[in-house]
Amino acid sequence: MPIFIYGKIIEVQVKLNLMLNPIFLNIANFSNINFWFLLFSIILILQIPATIIILSRLFKGAIRVPPLQPESPTLDLLGTVSIVVPTLNEAARVTPCLEGLTRQSYEVREILIVDSHSQDGTQDIVKQFAESDPRFRLVLDEPLPSDWVGRPWALNTGFLNSSEKSEWILGIDADTLPQPGLVASVVKTAIANQYDLLSLSCKFILKYPGELWLQPALLMTLVYRFGSPDLSPQKPERVMANGQCFLCRRSVLEKVGGYSSAKNSFCDDVTLARNIAQQGFKVGFLDGANVLTVRMYDGLKDTWEGWGRSLDLKDACSKTQLWSDLFILLAVQALPLPLLLINLLFSSSLSLPPILSSTLLGLNGFLLFLRLILTAAISLSYDFSQAKQPWVFWLSPLADAVAVLRLWISATQTQIQWRGRTYGKN
Repeated sequence: MPIFIYGKIIEVQVKLNLMLNPIFLNIANFSNINFWFLLFSIILILQIPATIIILSRLFKGAIRVPPLQPESPTLDLLGTVSIVVPTLNEAARVTPCLEGLTRQSYEVREILIVDSHSQDGTQDIVKQFAESDPRFRLVLDEPLPSDWVGRPWALNTGFLNSSEKSEWILGIDADTLPQPGLVASVVKTAIANQYDLLSLSCKFILKYPGELWLQPALLMTLVYRFGSPDLSPQKPERVMANGQCFLCRRSVLEKVGGYSSAKNSFCDDVTLARNIAQQGFKVGFLDGANVLTVRMYDGLKDTWEGWGRSLDLKDACSKTQLWSDLFILLAVQALPLPLLLINLLFSSSLSLPPILSSTLLGLNGFLLFLRLILTAAISLSYDFSQAKQPWVFWLSPLADAVAVLRLWISATQTQIQWRGRTYGKN
């Protein structure tokens, strides 16, 4: 380690000691009762406004727009859509996606598979599909520039190689399974509601106990932060999007320079959607569980590493927004169950004032009850047909603290490994 860095670490440690020592000394002078009273009072001061905020976000879920349904195209949609699928060593899972795309109708002009020089036979699979469906076209992207992330680079390559006759560009991830009628449904919905950009949430296929336990808790962090997909207008900085099904007008992408404004983002879908919304275009995010399913990650470790990589959305928001959301998640998702257990098991030894103890029990009991209700609500977003022990899903509230911890870790990461590539701090 360079000497100047070591010196900086020592300097920071000295400053922290000087700052925190008086606090620790004061705490040490308190009796145990005063310490616990102070601690739980501070927690309540954090939890009460956080609860109000998430309730305001969740309220719109009561009037949410129904999930999209598969639709058949009309002649006015003939050849209006170019589909772009970025791939990198996807041979093990790309076939269901390509099969789903072949079942889309005449609204699809072309299907561009942009491959980043896969070494596992992905290109051969694409070529096989191209033999039976002339809409398929294999495109190899150029070497990745140092200031780009692989996925937006591939999507931008697909956009630049797409037909100018297509009015819409639809990004689809290789791990998805598009249902018949998906493309017609999303395009018709976008036109009917005058969207310039429309993305869809999907139905998750879960198999193994670890992912059944952790993945719903990770998804819940998004529900608490942004509510459910719906038509309600939002400020650009609160816009949500999902790159697994990401439809945008060609003219809009041309005006914003394609995917370049999200070139170094690991949540390029949200970053690009917010950039487009900030320029006055209409952006939507709706429920597509009936038209799109996805198999994202295998098992606990893969879910922890893969989805946790970008779930904090730090590339798409300010530090103030990011850390305020993380503290809200700590208050309403990570702490309720531990606090409830502590109060039930140790209330007598803590000797808290009755009003404080009852308030803690009431509020955290309510938050835990709300979490169980939301678990039932999001169960509609899951496909359990291949699950080994589907009942583990209902234990996901026990993973809430782990899920929030994952976001905190991701928010402080300065180096990310993804698809065999290592990226430094954006």
